[in-house]
Amino acid sequence: MTSDVRKLPTGFGRLWTAQTVSSLGDGVMHAALPLLALTLTRDPMALAVVTAAGTLPWLLFGMLGGALVDRWDRRRTMWIADTARAVLLAIPVAAAALDVLSIPLLAAVAFVLSLGGLFFDTAATAYLPDLLGRDPAFLERANARLRGAQTAMSGFAGPPAGSAMLVLGRAVPLLADAVSFALSAVLVRSLPAVPRPAPAARESLLRQARAGASYVFRDRLLLGLALRPAVGNVAFLAVETVLALFAHDRLGIGTFGFGLLLTAEATGGLLGAGIASSLGRRLGTGTALICTAMVEGLAILGLAAAPNPYVAGLALAVCGAGMGATMVLGPSLRQAIVPAHLMGRVASTSRMLAMCAAPFGAFLGGWLATTYDIRTPLYAAAGLLIAMTAVTATMTSNRRVEAALRGSADRKNPATESHPADALIPA
Repeated sequence: MTSDVRKLPTGFGRLWTAQTVSSLGDGVMHAALPLLALTLTRDPMALAVVTAAGTLPWLLFGMLGGALVDRWDRRRTMWIADTARAVLLAIPVAAAALDVLSIPLLAAVAFVLSLGGLFFDTAATAYLPDLLGRDPAFLERANARLRGAQTAMSGFAGPPAGSAMLVLGRAVPLLADAVSFALSAVLVRSLPAVPRPAPAARESLLRQARAGASYVFRDRLLLGLALRPAVGNVAFLAVETVLALFAHDRLGIGTFGFGLLLTAEATGGLLGAGIASSLGRRLGTGTALICTAMVEGLAILGLAAAPNPYVAGLALAVCGAGMGATMVLGPSLRQAIVPAHLMGRVASTSRMLAMCAAPFGAFLGGWLATTYDIRTPLYAAAGLLIAMTAVTATMTSNRRVEAALRGSADRKNPATESHPADALIPA
């Protein structure tokens, strides 16, 4: 993918603003939710329940959600999902105000927010290439800006704000997240309409969902792009489940310091998103993805061995840089090569694999910490990330990437996009 100096369409600015606002609320909750859980229990397995609950919607509804997004208007799906999340957050806000929060309720909050995110994220992923005309250079630039804003807000600004809000009261961060969803819904509703692929022949929802999954599993490049975050989520959730406890017990970090630790990771993520395009041009997208996997693994290894908060923050910053670059290069490539009428299903299948792997990581982290010690989940996560490079190296090679982009360019004839080619199997 090459650089491009052309201006992104005006509508992208509104989408970027909406996701920036929503990401700020996500960042607030990213720090506040585990800290809220920590005020209720110190049992690692109970903390794992809250973490895992946020991944269950993808396990239960991931494939069907993608099929529904391919049937529905994608812009409408986004703003309705955000509106629903804003309204439903009133329940935990009231519970926090009345001091009746519990681990099951926090798990339910994580589940509901993730369910709305399933529909919003899948629709946004499918909407973006339509908005940008499926231009690979536009997609890479747009995803870099979206990822950069998401990282800055959800990791850099949000976590310290969430930690500080929690001092003001348990309901405050929950209310802030609700407001962010409401503002995002208003902005998304103002986005321009985009042409939609011609509807497929009448088929059952389940059959359409299977067609999307088949498209991913029979294409080695798409499967490699899906396996990378799946294995990564096992590792990252194992770390995330015990990170607050690790920071408190091993590093001596308090509530506000934990928010700053997450900010270090976000700072690295912002840098990684910013240099992703340059890495892709210099190394090739495939090689760049392999290198970032190794960087993430070595960084988590450094975190496990960190003797103080400063080394831990540096390790998380390096890990964040690898993640930031990965989350620009991988989705941009997928959006450039997948046909429009399959985009929702392919995106949801790939995300479902990643999210379904996450509960295993969460419970693995809780079990390892309970059975051994608080650093064991981090060492296990580092081993998984390093091993992953060997597994996916041939699947996401530069040769496969270049062949897929050539095939996508050949397929841009509108006639090939207008018929229901759900049975199409990529080479």
